[in-house]
Amino acid sequence: MTASSDTRIVAKCISPTPDMLGESPVWDDRINRLYWIDSIARTIRHHDPETGAFGSVVLPSTIGSIGLCADGRLVVGLVDGVYLADPATGDCEVLYLVDPPSDRMRLNDGRVDRQGRFVVGGMGLFAEPVGELIRVDQAGRAETLATGIRISNALCFSPDGRTMYHADSLDRFVRAYDYGHGDDPLSAPRVFADTQQFNSSPDGATVDAEGFVWVTLVNVGKIARFTPAGKLDRLIDAPTDMPTCLCFGGPDLSTLYVTSIKDSGSGRAISRHPMGGHMFALEGLGVRGLPEERLGMVGLHDE
Repeated sequence: MTASSDTRIVAKCISPTPDMLGESPVWDDRINRLYWIDSIARTIRHHDPETGAFGSVVLPSTIGSIGLCADGRLVVGLVDGVYLADPATGDCEVLYLVDPPSDRMRLNDGRVDRQGRFVVGGMGLFAEPVGELIRVDQAGRAETLATGIRISNALCFSPDGRTMYHADSLDRFVRAYDYGHGDDPLSAPRVFADTQQFNSSPDGATVDAEGFVWVTLVNVGKIARFTPAGKLDRLIDAPTDMPTCLCFGGPDLSTLYVTSIKDSGSGRAISRHPMGGHMFALEGLGVRGLPEERLGMVGLHDE
């Protein structure tokens, strides 16, 4: 199945069943395993391409995002806070709880930064600007980086860790921030990419080894690659009509894994594609990604 007019790019469906709301793919380069979530089903899934094996565990609440930990567990953004989860059993340990708790907000997109901390953003369940962007370290110490967010998405970091990319999806802009290596606050944001030109909100994002930013355009079934200066470099067709998030993986980090929506449960995002909700692997892009950072470790690019 061809992913765009470029016949070198081929997309393969790799999941046996669709997710309701597939999100947050992460490649573990230590064990060559792909993780992702079905947010609505409260499920973490994993796949070992070498053996073809699949597995999953169910967690206590809706899952917003996951990341890798130094000790082999996963760091997870659940409805009410950040947890450490055993991917084999689903057992969870509290790392940070949202205070005060809210029945109008849940945690959504998140990623481990280049300094080994988990940055996670909230979303208003009724599209209200009640979400916050929170940074949590391995000891559970947390700081609020931003407030007034409706749907937090597109979190990723430049290869040197000095730029953070983030979007409030309903604004249809991906913004860039200067990002300190310590506990510095965020700088004033600047518009990095305007996705209104594609008639789509930005959803998940990742950065490749060249520092280019890949963004899923969930409303139009496209994936965009932007230069570090924010100029559109490539625009390709996604394998389904509603791609959500993406990561690079495989032994040489040259496979782009893409999650998608079948039915987000909100009534606003329902796929019309027969393969909606599946996980896909795109080959032939001619690009490699970066290893994912791990909570509790000095970032790969800080050593």
